[in-house]
Order: sequence, then structure tokens, then C-alpha cells
Amino acid sequence: MNIVAAVLTLGILGAVFGLVLAIASKVFEVKKDPREEEILSLLAGANCGGCGFPGCGGCAAAILAGTAPVTACAPAGAENAAAIAKIMGMEAPTGEREVAFVRCTGGVNAKKRFDYVGVKDCLSATKVAGGPLECGFGCLGFGSCVNACQFGAISIGPNGTAVVNPDKCTDCMACAAACPRHLIVSVPASKKVHVGCANQDKGKAAMSVCSSSCIGCGLCQKECKKDAIHVVNGVAVIDYEKCVGCKLCTKVCPRDAILPVATAEEKEKYKAIKKAQAEKAKAAAEAAAK
Repeated sequence: MNIVAAVLTLGILGAVFGLVLAIASKVFEVKKDPREEEILSLLAGANCGGCGFPGCGGCAAAILAGTAPVTACAPAGAENAAAIAKIMGMEAPTGEREVAFVRCTGGVNAKKRFDYVGVKDCLSATKVAGGPLECGFGCLGFGSCVNACQFGAISIGPNGTAVVNPDKCTDCMACAAACPRHLIVSVPASKKVHVGCANQDKGKAAMSVCSSSCIGCGLCQKECKKDAIHVVNGVAVIDYEKCVGCKLCTKVCPRDAILPVATAEEKEKYKAIKKAQAEKAKAAAEAAAK
């Protein structure tokens, strides 16, 4: 009898507590906006963290709350961003696709202070006497950015610096977050002329640590007909809104710090053109003076 009574008592208590919990779950239920799941389904699903939120779920919640733009997930692409905008009752975003770019082509051209034999991680390398390179702005080449990329869009090139494949890049910028030297920036995908250096040291100092460093000479700035490149804090910077891709800056750069690097033939041809123009202007001036 005692056993039966105990079982009945436990059964009744279990039913009562179950009922209480069921009522409580309804009373304290947090209503979830169905749009959040719709938005989440349109995100990349890589949980790369490039958006700055804790995973795709955090990104979806932030978009719904209005604390993140509908374009927060770059890997999702323009089509999905437009679909998210529609869910949010907004206009589809416009603008050119952007990709990551590494502002360094030093690699084997950069002088080393010592051979680093520690953990193959860029941040770890900087903890050892500031890193193995003489250049305090150069790519360390240990692949922290490569490991951070979930899309296979970045690799260590043959010269030892990180290189982005623009066809694979989603502009999530997880690579930028992983770079302790802050060398990776977002640039318009259609633009092909870039400054491959971030060294802000003055001419001689920059020249002494890397054979392909920008020395801030300003020749590119003087040559540009569109006012699209300027020396800022000792290093050339391109204004992509003005740049038309004429590549004149690449032909006058004495350090080959502007990509794509002009060939020796292209540089000689351009010098000949400039010389002919100068001679023609001089002759015209002399004729006008007579």
C-alpha cells in the first residue's frame, strides 16, 4: 500500500508540476519574430564573424533590430541582401561589389631582422621583438588571414605575402580582422590599380627596409591627371572614386609599389612620350617668343 501511495503521489506531483511548467512556458514565452528565421536563411551560413556579430544568428538578430545594415553579411551577396531588404520593408541596396586587398608586396623584398621559428601565426610573430621584419608595416606571411578566410579567397603568394583572389572573395573581411598589421582593406572590385605598400616611414627609412616600399616621393601624385592619388602620411593612397585606371602612376613609380607593376618596356615607352611632349612644348614656346 505504501508503495502504491508513493507512486500515486509522485504521479500527481509530476502532473501538477508539468502543468505549472506548461503554463509558465506560455506566460513567459518570448515571441520570436518570424522574419529573423527568414533573414537567417538568406545569410551565408559560414559563421565567419566578418560582420562583427557572434555568428549568422547574431547577424540576423542585429539586422532585424536595425543595428546592422541589410548588407552586413557580405558573403551573402547582392541578391540575398536585396531579399533581406524586402523582408525589412526597405529599398534594395545599391553599390559596387567590393573585395579585400593586401597593402603589401614586400615579402622576399623586405629585409629580415631574424629568422622566426615560433608558432606560424602573424600575431604570435609580432610578440617576438616586434616581428622578424625590418619593416614594421610589412606582411609577415604566416597565414593568419588565410586561416581566417572561410572561402579560400586568400593565400600566401610566391613572394611570401598574402594575396587575395577577387573572384572568390566575398568581402567578409575576416582576413582583415586577423591581420595584426592592419594591411587588408576593402576596395571596389572593378578597380585594378592599387598601392601595394602601407609603410609610413619617410623615404630613406622606407627604402632601407624593403626594395619595393613606397617612399612618398610624390611622382605618382604629380603625374595623375585625375587627382586620384596623393601621398598621405608618407605613403601613396588612391581615391577610387576618381581613379580611371589609366596606370600612369604605375609607369612613374620608381619603386614598383603601385600595382599592376609596369614593365621596363612600358616605362621606357612612356619616358619617350614625355620627352617628345616636352620638346614639342619647348619648341612652341620658343616660336611664340620670336
